[in-house]
Amino acid sequence: MARRSDASAGTPATVALVRAGVPFTVHAYEHDPRAVAYGMEAAEKLGLDPAAVFKTLLANVDGGLVVGIVPVALQLDLKALATAVGGKRAEMAEPALAERKTGYVVGGISPIGQKTALPTVLDESAILCETIFVSGGRRGLDLELAPDDLLAVTGGRYAPIARAR
Repeated sequence: MARRSDASAGTPATVALVRAGVPFTVHAYEHDPRAVAYGMEAAEKLGLDPAAVFKTLLANVDGGLVVGIVPVALQLDLKALATAVGGKRAEMAEPALAERKTGYVVGGISPIGQKTALPTVLDESAILCETIFVSGGRRGLDLELAPDDLLAVTGGRYAPIARAR
């Protein structure tokens, strides 16, 4: 997988990957401002299997923020996320708080290059993929990389944190 150097794609996520020497590919698409399911929009516009496209969600686990990364066609299992980080109770973080802590806008929150380093958990289904797609730091921009590389650059771990809708 080749790194793509594209000035228009420069985000904190791409900068962090380049700095870490992690191979990745940038995939841009025309974001529809009317879209409500940003991850499914990415899968559709890029012609990808939704099982390989992951969304980045923030949850409050026992008073601390945690990043949960799950396939776009599934939901984050809050109880499983709490368990994965040794917590008891989790609830979705307020969008404004997620934006402040990550430095990204909702629908473009990347698990990479966030303003505040947070505990990160990637759904174990990613193990089945050679590469996965995550937000590149803005709507209409996804990054393709190996799941192990994503965990290496975020200090994250695998756990079963996704469930069917």
